[in-house]
Amino acid sequence: MAEQDSDYELLTEIAVAYYEQEQTQEEIAQRFGISRIKVGRLLKKARHEGIVEINVKYHPVFSSQIEQQFIQHFGIKRALIALDHHDEDEQRQQVAALVSNYLATILKSDMTVTVGQGRNVAAVANHVGIFPERACRFICGIGGTKRDGQLIDADHISRNLARKFNGFSETLYAPAYVETPALREAFIQNRLIKATLEQASKADVALIGLGDMNENSFMVQLGWFTPQEIITARQEQGVVGDLAGYSFFNIQGTPVDTVMNDRVIGLSLEQLRTIPCVIAIASESTKATAILGALRTGVIDVLATSASNARTVINLQKAL
Repeated sequence: MAEQDSDYELLTEIAVAYYEQEQTQEEIAQRFGISRIKVGRLLKKARHEGIVEINVKYHPVFSSQIEQQFIQHFGIKRALIALDHHDEDEQRQQVAALVSNYLATILKSDMTVTVGQGRNVAAVANHVGIFPERACRFICGIGGTKRDGQLIDADHISRNLARKFNGFSETLYAPAYVETPALREAFIQNRLIKATLEQASKADVALIGLGDMNENSFMVQLGWFTPQEIITARQEQGVVGDLAGYSFFNIQGTPVDTVMNDRVIGLSLEQLRTIPCVIAIASESTKATAILGALRTGVIDVLATSASNARTVINLQKAL
């Protein structure tokens, strides 16, 4: 018990130093005699343990003006805009807080939520807060994957969301990535996998990530695609991003047929299009071009991103 109290005391001290005293992670590392990496981990743990709760506040006029521009230009229902933060992890947490609170307002009992994968979607499920009980079903919209040290696959996220809202979780019993289109087709024909994907396609809400075409992207790190495949798609085919990790499109929002297509087991762009409320999340500052292309697909109903991304997208919309 004493050891646990000591751990909480350290987490609290570090959280106060970072959030209230505005010390940098490097300064905190020197102060406590630990590495900067460990400081980052302890700050994340402080959020996970509920010592730190992030509540994003921004001027309603600011948010309303930007949101109205997005609604006018792209016909979406909502734009959830978080204040900018220089730290990528903190930016992700602030965007996730908005999405998490938005879900708490729209989810009703007996709804079905299709869940994607990735760090941004996982951050929503990990957001600390008090949420109303909702007898919702959270169902994986993409197969499983594994990356050491990061629980960001759809099944883990779906289970976390179900716990948060006291709902139910349903797994897609298939790998997210396979080596050939033929192998993917064989999995898709499995009765259980086919039935789960069909249920996911009939969801009321979809919660997905939005990726850019970076050769160091999450998909490349997972080993799904090679850096060269990403570069070729970007430079020769004009691909600017993907929805849910595998539905590729250009700056005009037109789907692009790449060598990477038909290797991922999950909902297609057209299946996502039939879901009444698709929430796409993109917190990283590198994703403005991908956001613009994704909005032009007509698939997205709610966008969650940072203020700087939002402003850049509006400017790009006028120029491109």
